Amino acid sequence: MSLAVQTADLDVIGAGFVHLDYAATAPCVRVAADAVQALLPRYGSVHRGAGPRSQASTLEYERARAVVATFLGCRPGDQVVFTRNTTDALNLLARALPPGTTTVVFDGEHHANLLPWPSVLRLPAPSSPAEAVAAADRALGDRTGPALLTVTGASNVTGEVWPLRELAAVAHRHGARIAVDAAQLAPHAPVSLAGLDADYVALSGHKLYAPFGAGVLAGRADWLDAAPPYLAGGGASAWVGDRAGDVRWATGPARHEGGTPNLLGAVALGAVCAALLETDRAALRAHEQELLTRLREGVRRLPGAVEVSLFGTRTAERVGIVSLALPGRDPVAVAARLADTFGIGVRAGQFCAHPLVRRLASVPGGAGCGEAGLLRVSFGLGTTSDDIDSLLGALGLLLG
Repeated sequence: MSLAVQTADLDVIGAGFVHLDYAATAPCVRVAADAVQALLPRYGSVHRGAGPRSQASTLEYERARAVVATFLGCRPGDQVVFTRNTTDALNLLARALPPGTTTVVFDGEHHANLLPWPSVLRLPAPSSPAEAVAAADRALGDRTGPALLTVTGASNVTGEVWPLRELAAVAHRHGARIAVDAAQLAPHAPVSLAGLDADYVALSGHKLYAPFGAGVLAGRADWLDAAPPYLAGGGASAWVGDRAGDVRWATGPARHEGGTPNLLGAVALGAVCAALLETDRAALRAHEQELLTRLREGVRRLPGAVEVSLFGTRTAERVGIVSLALPGRDPVAVAARLADTFGIGVRAGQFCAHPLVRRLASVPGGAGCGEAGLLRVSFGLGTTSDDIDSLLGALGLLLG
């Protein structure tokens, strides 16, 4: 049974091989492709034309923004800025920080959330959700001046879900703000700025079944409106005078969406968000957890494969991501064999989370695998129990 049973709009396009690399790029679903195809005959400039193509395109672009705002539980006054991806969104936020802001980040983050910050306090990756909350509490209590705690919603390495509500409460108790990298969480579970009491959230369309090159930064407007435009140019400028530097910049999302925007990416992302809003996500989640249990139980029976985790393999809430240490084997070579011999696509390496992968690959059972990395299996809409069984059977042959 497919996770897409709830609606044909969320059927995954493509077949013929087993794709288990959703954490890198999820396949396109029908509703995203249909939205792009429907817009192409009317495709035109956004916000800058009086003709029918421009009017239709502007309407669809802003409609997509409104749908994404609903999907992310935005509050009155929150902004939704379209970006290229999560990395772009978090770099935008890093550029918008007030002077003197200290960013607190754990070293278990994806590089998108580890590298952009101008003044950063990096904390060791915690061994439990409670330790994460306590470490953030200490770090934020010790600082002076403005601060931002920025944290993943779900690890791109282990799939473990972080204690976002508790971390938000800690941040706000100390007068700080919190940003959530929801790239891996949003495809698997609802993410709400209001529900989490988060200040900012970032995500990528290509991980949310809309692989047309759009991302989002959503959240509080004041820092964004006070910051210089992320891209100086047309669209970001409300008025330009005759002398150098004589510019009045736009406010709102336009301030940071300079140049011609990715209309098709925004519309595709909006279409997926709309479809997910109408879907029983609890049912999708339950089915995903069944597949996750099937995968993890099968892995425990495999020789030479060790599931890695931050918080402990038996305790933490997870999304459909599992990474394996393969002591004495090259995970890249194993991934290549899975693809070439069995038609199964997974990911091997360090997943743009080098400090975390090196740490996890060096746990007992994974010693010596640090630089080679891990083997990652990730799934979502369209994945079936047969896909999981095919992977486990192939790994059994390769590792036995």
